[in-house]
Amino acid sequence: QHLLVEAGTGTGKSLAYLVPALQWAIENDERVVISTNTINLQEQLANKDIPLLDGIALTDFRTMVLKGRSHYLCRRQFQALRRRGASTEEELRVLSKILIWLPNTLNGDGDELFLPTAQEWAVWAHVSAIPENCNVRDCPYYEAGECFFYRARERAAAAHLVVVNHALLLADVAAQNRVLPDYSYLIVDEAHHLENATTESLHFSIDWYALRYSLDELLRGHGSFPSLMETLQGVASRLPREVRVLLEEAAVRLEDVGELTMRRFEELFGALDAFLEENVNGGQRTYAARLRIVDSLRTQPSWDRVEVLWSVAAEPAAVLVDGLRRLSGGLEELSTVSLPELDAPRSQMLAINQRLAEVYAQLKTLFEEPSKGTIYWLEKDYNRGTLSLQSVPLQIGPLVRESLFKKKKSVVLTSATLRIAGSFDYIRQRLEAREAAELAVGSPFDYESAVLLYVANDIPEPGRPGYQGTLERALLSLFTATKGRAMALFTSYSQLHATAQAITGPLARLGITVHAQGGGSSRAQLLANFQREEKSVLLGTRSFWEGVDIPGDALSCLVMVKLPFDVPDDPIVAARSEMYEDAFNEYMVPEAILRFLQGFGRLIRTRTDRGVVAVLDGRLLTKRYGRRFLDSLPGPTVRVGSSQQLAESAASWLGGKPLPAEPAADEPWSVPPPEEPDWFWGA
Repeated sequence: QHLLVEAGTGTGKSLAYLVPALQWAIENDERVVISTNTINLQEQLANKDIPLLDGIALTDFRTMVLKGRSHYLCRRQFQALRRRGASTEEELRVLSKILIWLPNTLNGDGDELFLPTAQEWAVWAHVSAIPENCNVRDCPYYEAGECFFYRARERAAAAHLVVVNHALLLADVAAQNRVLPDYSYLIVDEAHHLENATTESLHFSIDWYALRYSLDELLRGHGSFPSLMETLQGVASRLPREVRVLLEEAAVRLEDVGELTMRRFEELFGALDAFLEENVNGGQRTYAARLRIVDSLRTQPSWDRVEVLWSVAAEPAAVLVDGLRRLSGGLEELSTVSLPELDAPRSQMLAINQRLAEVYAQLKTLFEEPSKGTIYWLEKDYNRGTLSLQSVPLQIGPLVRESLFKKKKSVVLTSATLRIAGSFDYIRQRLEAREAAELAVGSPFDYESAVLLYVANDIPEPGRPGYQGTLERALLSLFTATKGRAMALFTSYSQLHATAQAITGPLARLGITVHAQGGGSSRAQLLANFQREEKSVLLGTRSFWEGVDIPGDALSCLVMVKLPFDVPDDPIVAARSEMYEDAFNEYMVPEAILRFLQGFGRLIRTRTDRGVVAVLDGRLLTKRYGRRFLDSLPGPTVRVGSSQQLAESAASWLGGKPLPAEPAADEPWSVPPPEEPDWFWGA
């Protein structure tokens, strides 16, 4: 059957599903797929939890961690790069790293390489086993059984347990089950991420720079690297006359239509940029702007100009896409007969054509037949000067229901945070898990004695006079009292940076180091530095609200500066909010509660952990929905007081001493909320 399971921190959730899944798979000679959202959990399963099963299983079993094609090296593409030679410094660095690594790798997984820059990853993409690079009919490594990707897929096909991530699981759904081996039994861990992961997997984004890069690759080349058309003409000069003439004529025709397409697309994106500037809220222009494309905007005269420019660009774009498709088909016939030197340019053409065909199809849908089930928006990054067109599906639930719940015999969704105030109703509705049974397994931790939840009741609302100063003073006194050992979670980079600037100097004079996200260090490096230093503070935004596992005294105090509401004018949030009668309480609040619970869960990771969670957001006290946040928690000791009393209470709790006296009995825990939802707090 299908099942929803919330299992609190410390329950041993991974082993709780691995043991019976393995036993059942062995007894029934069936495959069970396990999907995680993060690489960290995937590696924990592969390197820690699954090896423990060796002492449990009565017979030999097979497991496999399968990754997407882009993670595996394509030997054929790599050899093509070696023969051609590196044309850029990035290619030279990646080529050197692969040459040293290749004799020692067992699985060809590029994650084993150190590729620190986006440019190096772009080079890796050209030698990875992505579909457009792969031609098994003419690949000596595939014939010899030496293809890393297909060897991994064969091992997965023979495994009892196959571990994947959500992205690969959903790529398989999108490809109609042609990516993973056949399976009927699925366990989804970190299932609270399934909707967002599905949204991301179906997210389309294109900007003019990326589009121009593909067209340049086709027509003009990059640096000293020749264009595809030049490469084809160079190869054609060594071919029989009748073939050479055909190739040269096709290349000239495609060059002409490609140049026209590039000019028309440049005009189109210029008009889209002007349209955004005309309609966007000027207050957003500090770093980024987003404009959701709704029916009312499509009636404006400036949108008419955009549509006219699309109609002008669409014709040459369609001719270019069709011409590339036809030419790549002809090259395939030639390369498989007697001209293997055409194989590399054909792979390059397939990759370019695939990108351009997707862009053409998405733009055609946006301008000519926009779907009511799709969210469209323009997004501009003012720092980079890039404008992009974006789209995602409006609803994910129907896809999950049709592709997973209806097609699989058993789907188990599990996480430490699936319920809102004790109910699975919200996650059941979002994923359309109508027929799934449910189970809640409480944590074995004694949260009442382990966690003090302190809610400050005197910090002004954000944006009001004195807010940021009061917040900074509260954090300074708190971190001084705890001697560091604290992590503060923010909902915006701007507030994080302002706070870091204010508290770093005073704390440094006390020997406490502040590590702030966004300063150039990676997330992993920030966590490593924080754990290594005895007196330190870590300031993080969204990526630190979950997936952080710091047991012991290194993390004794956790601060949530604000409740983690979505920004209401985010195009996805705004569109999905329109599906509800009371969007704030039915959609925004549940989403914030799930993130709030993930943040709370960072503190207590073992039975012996003890600490303080401080919430510096008065909405938990003054708004009616605050009770829903509190009712979703696993029962910590709760104290309400001033931000000045916070440091004393935290020091007492961590020192095992009695807390200061309770607030007066008549002090209100909650006051009547205003009638209007407080959208302006947001993130």
